[in-house]
Amino acid sequence: MPAGHPLLSKLARTLVLSEAEAEAVRAIPVESVAFKADQMISREGDKHSRSCLVMEGVACTSKVVAGGKRQIMALHIRGDGPDLHTLLLKHLDSDIWAVSDCRLAFMTHKDLRTLNREHPRLGEDLWRTTLVEGAIYREWMVNVGQRQADSRMAHLCCEILLRSEEAGLGQDGTCPFPVTQADLSEMTAMSPVHVNRTLQALREQGLISFGKGRLTIHNWPALVTLADFRADYLHLPTAKAA
Repeated sequence: MPAGHPLLSKLARTLVLSEAEAEAVRAIPVESVAFKADQMISREGDKHSRSCLVMEGVACTSKVVAGGKRQIMALHIRGDGPDLHTLLLKHLDSDIWAVSDCRLAFMTHKDLRTLNREHPRLGEDLWRTTLVEGAIYREWMVNVGQRQADSRMAHLCCEILLRSEEAGLGQDGTCPFPVTQADLSEMTAMSPVHVNRTLQALREQGLISFGKGRLTIHNWPALVTLADFRADYLHLPTAKAA
């Protein structure tokens, strides 16, 4: 994340802050915590007194069902707040994990509530963040439930590139994507073997390259068509036309 207060950097992506608003954000203390890949950040059922923003790396929201199988329901990259909803909800209803090595910025609910109360416009933008997360959850449900394997993977790739570009992480069709094929299996509800075959098919069609923690999209229009991708659910002001 750019130098400075992580919450200020996040809010500045969608708002032009007044000096009073910016100073109020800068006054919020931040605890920066590093997590290793596959490390638990928060557990389902935890009661939180603070929330976090992703500063570096990738985290995920997931659930484990009987038998030990895990479903990844959301990815969180720089600027995302995987547990902002705990400002109002009493406990987490899912796990939050580090997908890659990552660093998170934690702020107390007391400080965030004070900011929301004294600067309602900033509170509305944080609320907007949780609403966009809800829109992404809904699209992921459709993706897993109704799209064929190649379209499903293509859709995920389109989303990750756009979100990465908005966060200042992607350029010229390439972005960090430090996930394993096992992670992709848990995101797309496909077996690891099916994930491997699907990625290979997309490569052979000249649509993507994926490896060494990076994703490159070589033919955006063709990938969008295959994915039946429409970017409106991301609510990104600079999103590519799809």
